[in-house]
Amino acid sequence: MSSPETLTLASVQEAHKLIKPFIHQTPVLTSTYINTLASTPQTPESLSNTEWSGQNPSNPILRIHFKCENFQRIGAFKARGAFHAIERLKQSPDFDPSRGVVTHSSGNHAQALSLAAKTSSIPAYIVMPTISTPSKIAATLSYSAQITFSGPTAPEREAAAQKIISSTGAALIPPYDHPHIIAGQGTAALELLSQVPTPLNAIITPCGGGGLLSGTALACSESETKVFGAEPSFEGADDGKRGYYSGKRVEAVKSLTIGDGLRTPVGKIPWSIIYERRLVDGMYSVTEDQIRAAMRLVYERLKVVVEPSAVVGLAVALYNEDFRKMVEQEGGEEGWDLGVVFSGGNVSLAALGELFKDQ
Repeated sequence: MSSPETLTLASVQEAHKLIKPFIHQTPVLTSTYINTLASTPQTPESLSNTEWSGQNPSNPILRIHFKCENFQRIGAFKARGAFHAIERLKQSPDFDPSRGVVTHSSGNHAQALSLAAKTSSIPAYIVMPTISTPSKIAATLSYSAQITFSGPTAPEREAAAQKIISSTGAALIPPYDHPHIIAGQGTAALELLSQVPTPLNAIITPCGGGGLLSGTALACSESETKVFGAEPSFEGADDGKRGYYSGKRVEAVKSLTIGDGLRTPVGKIPWSIIYERRLVDGMYSVTEDQIRAAMRLVYERLKVVVEPSAVVGLAVALYNEDFRKMVEQEGGEEGWDLGVVFSGGNVSLAALGELFKDQ
């Protein structure tokens, strides 16, 4: 297994070679309307009751390139890390496929690992909290996984996973705090950099446990492309941002943000890449209303299905004045070409109705 210290651009490139037969190269979309909106100053009224109230709105020039991982297998980027972890395990002489793999996840990683394991005829044991949504449970079961239900807290999920390991000898593949997962997730940015005809000034990704963000940072580590993380601010879900600017990783998060894929604290290995190695250039956060507004924009203008977690990067580009002022200052009259990673599209129609029922 690679150690976090040895993870590099080459790690992501090797991961991509290994998983190409199993994943989709997802498309990159653009929107003239969204570019115009992003390049138009917000109104002073829209900034009232925010931390930028009374300030002159910024006026950046942005050309946004959307990497659509909502079109990835299982509907999210998580397939990349899961397939990479499975393929690496298969190369290990110590791995017994008959013993299977195990993880704890209520969302996209559960589905991704189940699919990757099934593809190689490896048993998958998934620990899911009892509060997991029925659609995600059904999707995980559809890949022939064996589900064990647990309490909602991390200690309860980990204890259930450990019990399975003790009885089966299954190999643990965590959702984000693992070098093979991180290298796999970085392949989305690797593709994005090659798909856009002009060099990207920056890429912004959502940040939950930090696997996607740290993998993106590795993919960009030998280029001029800057990397930024985006999070919800609701109930302290912006742990990555708070930790980044305080210099200390936040180890616990208790938030019910609508960006349900981003309710976890940044893991130790992602943190070592994001902060300790300084491979990420900044962290930004957005409100629940801003996430909804960005999500509505994507549905109505791009015509694609995204989950709330997927649009936090776009919401930062549209509404976070700290980010927009930075782009204005650094991009000047030329502006920036900005890559925005849509992390996934696993949201039910019923959940969508709830999100927008009062809008």
